[in-house]
Amino acid sequence: MEEYLRSRVPWSTEPSLKFKTEEVGIDFDDFIEGIKEGKSDFEMAEEFDVTEKLIYHLRDHFMRHGLGSIMGQD
Repeated sequence: MEEYLRSRVPWSTEPSLKFKTEEVGIDFDDFIEGIKEGKSDFEMAEEFDVTEKLIYHLRDHFMRHGLGSIMGQD
């Protein structure tokens, strides 16, 4: 029986969370620390001097994809 396999190449078309945070001027480690500490989007937006909507989208990316969105199999 033949089995359908996804590509085994570890690649992604989605930029990593680190890239996204750096692109908007947010320190990646501080952003992750804020999530770890349970800070709200509002608190983080104030801390990083960005909009709450931006923090919402970065947090959503983290919750959906983790730190990176690498696809593939070993």
